[in-house]
Amino acid sequence: YDSSIEPKVKTMRYLAGASALDLAPSLLFRCRKLGALGRKLAMTSVSRESSGCDDGIITVDEWRRWGPVSPVPAAVKQIVDDLKVLECKLDAQIEFGGNGGKLQGPFGAYEDKKHRATYEALDDPEKKFRFFSARQVACRLLGSRGYLCQKCWLAMEDCMCSSLKPCGLWKRIRFWLYMHPRDFLRQNNTGKLLWQIFGVQSATLCIFGIAEDEEIMWNEFKRAGKDHVCCLYPNQNSELTLSVEKAFGGSTSENPGSSMADEDKTLHFILLDGTWNNSAAMLKRLKDHAKLVWGDEDLSCISLATGASAMHKLRPQPSWDRTCTAAAAIALLSELSLLPQLSSHGLDKQADALEEALVMLLDSLTGRRLRMGRSITRKVRNTISIC
Repeated sequence: YDSSIEPKVKTMRYLAGASALDLAPSLLFRCRKLGALGRKLAMTSVSRESSGCDDGIITVDEWRRWGPVSPVPAAVKQIVDDLKVLECKLDAQIEFGGNGGKLQGPFGAYEDKKHRATYEALDDPEKKFRFFSARQVACRLLGSRGYLCQKCWLAMEDCMCSSLKPCGLWKRIRFWLYMHPRDFLRQNNTGKLLWQIFGVQSATLCIFGIAEDEEIMWNEFKRAGKDHVCCLYPNQNSELTLSVEKAFGGSTSENPGSSMADEDKTLHFILLDGTWNNSAAMLKRLKDHAKLVWGDEDLSCISLATGASAMHKLRPQPSWDRTCTAAAAIALLSELSLLPQLSSHGLDKQADALEEALVMLLDSLTGRRLRMGRSITRKVRNTISIC
């Protein structure tokens, strides 16, 4: 008989009947220390009330609390419904855990075979891609309920929302966070900071492969016109990119900087929010769509004079000249603020506000690692440059 089991069992029995208001962040942390069963019980009781959801249903309110501005994607909703039906059929509860928070146990094994068969049965590459994206998002939504804060995407006991200071972004700039589904709801994602600081109308999330998100983004681009849309691709070695000074320093109509003279137009900046390998595929999709819309795949790309961001020691990039999403936005605002015609719009202060939030995120993630007895440094990856 192991006497250490008894307090764990008592705690889990308490959790099984607790309401969301009964569960303090410190208790949630204890639940996860109990293992998969403790976390599963905690998530079951918390998620229904605190996340604004009803069991397996993804409501518009819950969806938008995570950051998107679109309606609940139909494909995501369908996959969530299918998972809940499968849960009832197998009489096995959905459980996430392990490296990457994947589906676990008998349910996970069965569902893995089922979704692979569904994927292989799709004969259109575009349908396969959209199915992949929707499943990634659906599983991350279900696995994060009651565990992550819906605003900052950090574990509840590490929530930094109360420390963040919102700041207005110059009205002529709008950021689009074109995010890979594998980066959606990642705690160390930095792109989320943009809409937390500037608001969702100034920094809008668009998930790669989610039809509803991409439709909203491209509708805005069509209204703005090709000359008012730029993609940030911080790679100075590419011959297809322009520096900020070259793009916006002049006033000719042959570069995107000419739009600065149009007081009624907003400049749309696309930030590729994913790994460097994934960003190549994301850029290609943007260019392919631009060709369909404008008959030309020559989408304006802006390179930045970036250095290593504060996040580099927790999330090292393939090389020191590459940076995280938030640091790329900071660099853009900083470089734009140096242009004489834009120096009066407070872009430097907006860059400082975002940088302050990035430091807060780093401190929160570092504190969590130390508390869990994990290293706060990562080995530098020997990744071959894709550019």
